[in-house]
Amino acid sequence: MTQRPRGTTRRRVAAIATAGMMLAGIVAAAPVQAADTDLVVNGGFENGLANWFVNNGNATDGATLSPTTDAWSGSGAVRVTDRATTGSGPMQDLSGKIQAGQTYRLTARIRYDNPAGPATKQFFATMHYGGSTYTNLVGVTATRGQWAQFDGQFTVPASQNVSTARLFFETPWTDNPSADPDLHLMDFTLDDVSVVGAAPPAAPSKTIEVVGKLPGEHNPVIGHKFGADGYGFVHDGRVYLYLTNDTQGYAPDPVTGISPGINYGHINQITVLSTTDMVNWTDHGEIQVAGPNGVAPFTTNSWAPGMASKVVDGQEKFFLYYANGGGSSNVITGASPVGPWTSERTSTLIDGRTPGAEAVAWKFDPAPLVDDDGEAYLYFGGGPASTSMPAAERFNNPKNLRAIKLGDDMVSTEGTAAVVDAPVAFEAAQVFKREGKYYLSYSSHFGGNDFGGPQTPLPGYPGGGQIGYMISDDPMSWPKETYAGVLFPNQSQFFGAGTGGNNHQSVFEYEGRHYFTYHGPTLNKRINGNTTQGYRSPHIQELTFNEDGTIQQVVGTYAGVDQVRDFDPYRVFEAETFGWSKGVATAKIDGGSAQFGAEAPNLVVRDIDNGDWTALSSVDFGAGARSLTAKVRPLVAGGTIQLRLGDVTAPVVATIPVDGPLGEWTELTTALDGVTGVHDVYFTYAGPAGGDLFEIDTWAFAAGTGAEPPVTVTAQARCVGTTAYVAVQARNDHDTAVDVVLETAYGRRSVADVAPGAHAFQQFSARSTVVAAGSATVRVTATVDGRDVTTLRTVPYPAITCGG
Repeated sequence: MTQRPRGTTRRRVAAIATAGMMLAGIVAAAPVQAADTDLVVNGGFENGLANWFVNNGNATDGATLSPTTDAWSGSGAVRVTDRATTGSGPMQDLSGKIQAGQTYRLTARIRYDNPAGPATKQFFATMHYGGSTYTNLVGVTATRGQWAQFDGQFTVPASQNVSTARLFFETPWTDNPSADPDLHLMDFTLDDVSVVGAAPPAAPSKTIEVVGKLPGEHNPVIGHKFGADGYGFVHDGRVYLYLTNDTQGYAPDPVTGISPGINYGHINQITVLSTTDMVNWTDHGEIQVAGPNGVAPFTTNSWAPGMASKVVDGQEKFFLYYANGGGSSNVITGASPVGPWTSERTSTLIDGRTPGAEAVAWKFDPAPLVDDDGEAYLYFGGGPASTSMPAAERFNNPKNLRAIKLGDDMVSTEGTAAVVDAPVAFEAAQVFKREGKYYLSYSSHFGGNDFGGPQTPLPGYPGGGQIGYMISDDPMSWPKETYAGVLFPNQSQFFGAGTGGNNHQSVFEYEGRHYFTYHGPTLNKRINGNTTQGYRSPHIQELTFNEDGTIQQVVGTYAGVDQVRDFDPYRVFEAETFGWSKGVATAKIDGGSAQFGAEAPNLVVRDIDNGDWTALSSVDFGAGARSLTAKVRPLVAGGTIQLRLGDVTAPVVATIPVDGPLGEWTELTTALDGVTGVHDVYFTYAGPAGGDLFEIDTWAFAAGTGAEPPVTVTAQARCVGTTAYVAVQARNDHDTAVDVVLETAYGRRSVADVAPGAHAFQQFSARSTVVAAGSATVRVTATVDGRDVTTLRTVPYPAITCGG
């Protein structure tokens, strides 16, 4: 969304208010109803500046917000200094809270002290509804050095679009405030802000009630939410998939189940998934990348992510690139593949200032490549071809993609962007390396006036909405002669009506195989038939090569890829890990992840109703499991968790009555008998109809207590320089070789054929100076009395802080 300068309409409203007349929308004071609520968070600034930021509706706005104890009441207030415009003041986003046609009461305290300022000064509480729509809500005339009180009511017009509603505090508008800063740009202090009125409407349910990913099928990757532009990234034996969060705008009608069409302009989050077997995926939730409360609040959107890691100044860092709409691209930095995230930049990485990108219409879809020698590159661009080119060239060789070197810090660029002369190119350039060759894939355009009007593609060039590719010896050199063919036809060829449109892909290597990601509205289609609303879902297929290095054309299937290993149940793992599901959703809660560490986000499975279920593919119980433990939060009495093997309607082999205290997290365990070998595992949920039954945080199976291979396990936290590590060691005390899996929150390592008396060892880097207290898990598998048996050991390690 483009921020526009404030228009004359808004200035006229301010002028009327200055004259002391009643503002449009202000009504006489009325009693606040008991059902009303305060929509402002941290209005007393007792939590510092949380939820507050400087109004950034115009590029010229700017100020400094500082917490202060010089408050009207309580221990905190905010001091506003260095104001650049009259509108430069504290702002809070009330989008989704304010309702059209509703009346609210606004109160606040304000004071200014500048001895050079006027004896009295008018201040406004103003709402920015997006674009150039600003409305003064309540005004007050303050006396210098004294606290003044805002106290009034306003009614939001019934016709007002409230998809954006941002409240801020300002002085009356003037076009040249710097001419007399003591009069127009004085510092001030604000406290006790409150907006009381009708509680915000309940968010429409986004829960997908159909079985969107059918048991036995592996595409789409997930069935409980949407996601597009999937970018695969491998780290420490785990595949991470980063997605444009299509679910963000999904709002199905409660009666028809059909949502309005997707609005890409509202998407400012990136969804993260991960797996170690390519079928059972863990949902890590969403990263709030852009927007006022985002990691990079100077950006508005986050589409089409790209991911890379690199050691910078001795520290491994993770770099998540994304499109800030069509006009620019940016990057944020993570401490791990799932965060936490920070922004090292204060402006976008790729924009109109980027050398060599001036003629690129869409400076988006950034995809990084870190080469074997540590040099890094970024590929980006797309959109209409330059009108200065001949029509046939605009169609066949639009020259709208670019390649540029990244700086050593991965958050800057070097030199000038080079043209990627990809035939019929539209967007989505991405590069991977194989056997010394660089492969660039991209999405092709659909023709039209932006590409020279009706034209005939050259022989072999891609058709509309296909994925073409090129092969080069140089990551910065992509002449049209490097074009190699079509990698993937349009997805509608495989998934039928309602699944067409352009695509966005990536290629990554995992354990010796190459995989191809793409998207299609297949889950959207399963919800409401062939007429889809543009909500896309991630898919993955295996990628194979011919002997000459060219790629065998990919065929899209619901079957997807093979599971590369059985699922290990003998550990604590996140309940939001599943291969298939029906009717559930996920949500973040406070605290870290039991599986991925204290700094990783923790999600739970929620919106669980009677008849819903989740399932895991190919779970290996070995010689037998003795128990199942669930960490749950009961919401009603009478809920149960049922364990079934092989099918959602198979006999129940164990039941956990969810009978803990309502609203409190508790661990409940049930004994298991005869659960051996490899099975698909279904957790089915039952209880009273008409409401959510419970939430689930984690699962943990325990191995049987029969003959187990003996093992001695140790774990310790240690420092190497200023980096903290967790060192895990397992000694084989058995008389034959064993297979060992070592796992911590910081990674996983498998060691095969550990000889009697020998050790398996791994030192896992926390990529930080701190390790929180935790535990390591070691799984040992061996042949005992002619049977394959497994023992599980969990050993704690202490917290440690390194350096400083």
